[in-house]
Amino acid sequence: MKLSAFGRKFTAEAGITSLMDDLGNALASGDDMIMMGGGNPGHVPAIQDRLRDILKSLTDDEDAFRRLVGVYDPPQGEKQFISALADLLNKEYGWGLKPENIALTNGSQAAFFMLFNMFGGDDGEGHQRHILLPLAPEYIGYADAGLGHDLFRAVKPEITETGPHEFKYRVDFDALNVTDETGAICVSRPTNPTGNVVTDDEMARLEALAVKYDVPLIVDGAYGTPFPSLLFVDATPRWNDQIILCLSLSKLGLPAARTGIVIAAESVIRALSGINAIMNLATGSFGAMLAEPLVRSGEILSLSRDVVCPFYRAKMQKAVAVLHDKLGERCPWSVHKPEGAMFLWLWFPDLPVSSLALYERLKQRGVLVVSGHYFFPGLPDDDWRHRHECLRVTYSQDDDRVAEGLAIIADEVLRIWAESESTPR
Repeated sequence: MKLSAFGRKFTAEAGITSLMDDLGNALASGDDMIMMGGGNPGHVPAIQDRLRDILKSLTDDEDAFRRLVGVYDPPQGEKQFISALADLLNKEYGWGLKPENIALTNGSQAAFFMLFNMFGGDDGEGHQRHILLPLAPEYIGYADAGLGHDLFRAVKPEITETGPHEFKYRVDFDALNVTDETGAICVSRPTNPTGNVVTDDEMARLEALAVKYDVPLIVDGAYGTPFPSLLFVDATPRWNDQIILCLSLSKLGLPAARTGIVIAAESVIRALSGINAIMNLATGSFGAMLAEPLVRSGEILSLSRDVVCPFYRAKMQKAVAVLHDKLGERCPWSVHKPEGAMFLWLWFPDLPVSSLALYERLKQRGVLVVSGHYFFPGLPDDDWRHRHECLRVTYSQDDDRVAEGLAIIADEVLRIWAESESTPR
């Protein structure tokens, strides 16, 4: 078949499709694969119990059930949820939101596809505008979201040692170059894949740049504040007309409901709703109606803070302890300081094979991870070895399985060093 440029681009091999294919194939095959590659959240019993109660009340209410399954919402999204969310955020943070400042999308991935192409690409006046990523590595799902090519510009991070076998990425503001061709600045907080949390000071400096150049600052808060609050360090939530804050219900425990939330200036929400209508007619009601009672009562904040966050913090601490036990001082390794989200970002300096080769070897041993080289959209293809020395692993699943997977990763890395003529530092 003869495909258009659009067809060729979106049927080509991409990191996110490779990841989802591997996950789907492993699950469908019934193999005993240890799934440490995807971002599927863990199953938090207290959250699932609460959602089950809400779902039962919806199915028992004839009018609510009709709305749940039998009525199109407007392109902006389910009105009662949006109204409740505006009220909650105004009460907590004094943001002065109106319902016109909030839109829902069929998942965060759809939101970023629309936003990136709203602000980046051909501007119709002879310019190609880019999306600036101030801190690489960044989310794998961004990389191929542009309708055109070369949508992103990214900046290598500053790397600082923060403890034994621990480091942190920081924004290199000296290398950050906002230009007239910059359509928007985008940062995830916490960052997928690394668990890095951009500091309040870094956020303030990024916002100042956005104001100076009159471009939006898009903040991907899918794992962050105010919910689901997968944060192990302090981070202040912030919003104003310069900021497009993107949230999600997935990591709260509703990944299958595909509910993304965009909080922005009214003009942005009107534009996004128009694109939503063309692409989807309407967003799904399921996630919004399940979460609305939690938003209305404010429970969504307390559950995030008191249930979801401690659940993942405990898992993170166990996973890091396994790494120290299995690797110790036997080879060069480091983990990004785990400040949030549900991932460990492992760095194996000078490893004799690439992260992609390590990924393939681990898959043969029944452990599915993600090669780190996928997470650097917008950086030029140069010889920066670091991007080929990292892995992303998730610790969201069963603790024993995570420990088993990390033990296999450690064993495979030590095997690679043993096979090499090099001697680990």
